[in-house]
Amino acid sequence: MSEGRESSDPGDAMSGMAPILGRRLKQSAWGLAAIAGFIAGVVFILLEMAMVWLFQGMSPWAPVRMIAAIGMGPEVLPPPASFAIDLTLVAMVVHFTLSLVYAWLLAPIIEEVGLIKALGAGLLFGLAIYLVNFYLFTAMFPWFEMARNWITIFAHLVFGAVLAVSYCLARQRSP
Repeated sequence: MSEGRESSDPGDAMSGMAPILGRRLKQSAWGLAAIAGFIAGVVFILLEMAMVWLFQGMSPWAPVRMIAAIGMGPEVLPPPASFAIDLTLVAMVVHFTLSLVYAWLLAPIIEEVGLIKALGAGLLFGLAIYLVNFYLFTAMFPWFEMARNWITIFAHLVFGAVLAVSYCLARQRSP
């Protein structure tokens, strides 16, 4: 690469990382990971909304408002947790941005493994996301403490599993 020119190769940015991770990152199908992240994100939000309504008797819009509060502040949290287009749009931008980032983090990890190992990694990844989101990020977003429950853990496990399986199946079908 000549001086003064920046490379568009994402692998060049990884030159300081371990060679195997850099190779895996370079070989990952970023577009397929993005699609898998979108699929897992849709499954997660629908599952979370349904489960809080079915098992806790809460408004299905409560999780959406909690996500929207990341971008809009905690003043959007007080009841009633009803549908509002502006809150929903902000929540979806935040939610699907995070889903995309998580997909791009998991893809290189499962790039060279089979479906069963990827599923296991996806489940562990979902659990790790739950722990980070609900035990570390609560310093910045304390309203997530009230969602430390089996529903949220389950939804994150499903997210990780769907993300991993979607990515692996997409990679298998990709030319």
